[in-house]
Amino acid sequence: MQIDRTYVDLITSIKKQIIQSRYNAARLANSEQLMLYFKTGLMISEKIKAQKWGAKVLDQISADLQKELPGLKGFSPGNLKKIRLFAEAYTPYLTIGSAATNQLQQPASEGFSISSSLTNQFENNAFCETFTSVSFTHHFTIITKIKTLEARIFYIQSTASNLWSVTVLEHHIANNLFGKEGKLPNNFGGTLAENLKTSAIKMFKDEYLLDFIAGDELDDERHIEQQVVLNIRNFILQMGKGFCFIGNQYRLEVDDDEFFIDLLFFNRYLQCLVAFELKKGKFKPADAGQLNFYLNVLDEKVKLQHENSSIGIVLCKEKNNTVVEFAIKSFDKAMGVATYKTSKQTPVHMKGILPNTDRLGELLE
Repeated sequence: MQIDRTYVDLITSIKKQIIQSRYNAARLANSEQLMLYFKTGLMISEKIKAQKWGAKVLDQISADLQKELPGLKGFSPGNLKKIRLFAEAYTPYLTIGSAATNQLQQPASEGFSISSSLTNQFENNAFCETFTSVSFTHHFTIITKIKTLEARIFYIQSTASNLWSVTVLEHHIANNLFGKEGKLPNNFGGTLAENLKTSAIKMFKDEYLLDFIAGDELDDERHIEQQVVLNIRNFILQMGKGFCFIGNQYRLEVDDDEFFIDLLFFNRYLQCLVAFELKKGKFKPADAGQLNFYLNVLDEKVKLQHENSSIGIVLCKEKNNTVVEFAIKSFDKAMGVATYKTSKQTPVHMKGILPNTDRLGELLE
């Protein structure tokens, strides 16, 4: 058989259908699980309150369910407690009802709907689709760590749109991303088009989690860069929506001089190049000057005509926001200064025993 363009297009189309089908199946399965947990938790909660049963009743319910459905998973006493808390957390705001029968007269299906208390804040279908795209583990993390509805909704929407893992979600909650949203020191107000300012402020964080770098391995900026590149998928998930990696040590040429940008991305939503400069220590005003130079060259020599002006982010270990404000306010290129945090560190009791990375490399030669 001759492999021609028609055949290749067929394989591509089938592949897309398979991927879309798997995504739909996973999404529907998650939605069904959440609805099952919500209804089950609501039933248990109402019965416990009405009958004044004690907490140990969950042990009995779990045991009896196992007798009726041998091998049943997800309904241990501990999980039943989580299911009950999940239902109680969202009962004031969500209900489960039947969707309208479609044109083929198929049976109506059940789905989440928002209560009247939220109808002025969200579009029903859009919010419910977001809600059901987030796993139960994510939901339980949110309801146990976050108390206000506004903050819970923020983390639900952010998890869904950015595809956060539970670890990333926990990091952002621990660092109060909800309270820090829009807090990135920047000069976007005077450098970006009006239609981009709000989106750009929401797009970039004040702090990034580089949990793939040990906290005691930050002496070399090139090492930090290499670790980011090696873990580029995790880094992009940290960054948010629409980032495409172009390269590291991206070469710029001005006359006969060469300059290199640590990390260069393109953001599809902002339609612009985004340059990241990595700094191992505290932000210095000179860092802003260096970044402004790179952005000038990018806009003059690399940016395409239909694209928006480039944005730059200095990513450093520490910063003083007042110093940042004075350093960047007079530049006409859009830039901000964020910090990074590592979570993996050599245990204190092991420091001094294990060789550092350079010494380890020598020993292995």
